[in-house]
Amino acid sequence: MSLSPADAQSAFDLTGRVAVVTGGSRGLGKGFADVLGRAGATVVIVGRDEDAGSQAVHSLAENDVTASFQHADVTRPADVRRVLEDTLRLFGRVDILINNAGACVHAPALDVTPEDWRHVMDVNLDAVWSCSQIFGRHFVESTAGVIVNIGSMSGIIVNRPQWQPAYNASKAAVHHLTKSLAAEWAPYGVRVNALAPGYINTDMSPVDDPAFQQHWIDDAPMRRYGTVEELAPAVLFLASDASSFITGSVLVADGGYTAF
Repeated sequence: MSLSPADAQSAFDLTGRVAVVTGGSRGLGKGFADVLGRAGATVVIVGRDEDAGSQAVHSLAENDVTASFQHADVTRPADVRRVLEDTLRLFGRVDILINNAGACVHAPALDVTPEDWRHVMDVNLDAVWSCSQIFGRHFVESTAGVIVNIGSMSGIIVNRPQWQPAYNASKAAVHHLTKSLAAEWAPYGVRVNALAPGYINTDMSPVDDPAFQQHWIDDAPMRRYGTVEELAPAVLFLASDASSFITGSVLVADGGYTAF
């Protein structure tokens, strides 16, 4: 059976759905919120920076996207529960959760402090777990829902020249948590997948620094970094019906970096 162009396009249509994006006020999260909104979704941005959140909502509104900002710390389960409750109160439903909020500490293993380790795990793993559990409970009860966890190629390889053992371990755990939740919740109509980006040009990633040129750029088959604009459609794919038969997968978008 072949799909018509209209059918193929409609598979990516999110009209009538509500998407929650953690860490959605800047960088990758802002790009994810934008592409979901442009596909028709109502978008709820979650973050700790009121000004950045308000600016992101204003930017989405300029593109005729219905959006709101929820001030919350995703490392606090009570805040996450409030975000779910407020989203349901404001919009009557929630269909998509993008677990994007993240943190990284660059330090050799022997220099990583207990506080550094705990901070990275709190944001990158524990918050993904609590958000997934809290929203997942609602999705399971509703027998529908999609979760997209933002992992990293760092969960597959060890980055160089910078050392970041806590970050690498946290993202590897996110990938396997994704598979575990997908297997458990598939019978309830809930899909869980992960996106594993490589080096992407954001304010948080110094991709243009000559110190990283050899290992970050020259060693990649495509010999370049990626952009938020070309990564974001991968989140739309995983969040939409275009990936309706995909769950428990980790989609790697790294310019071929992990192929070597």
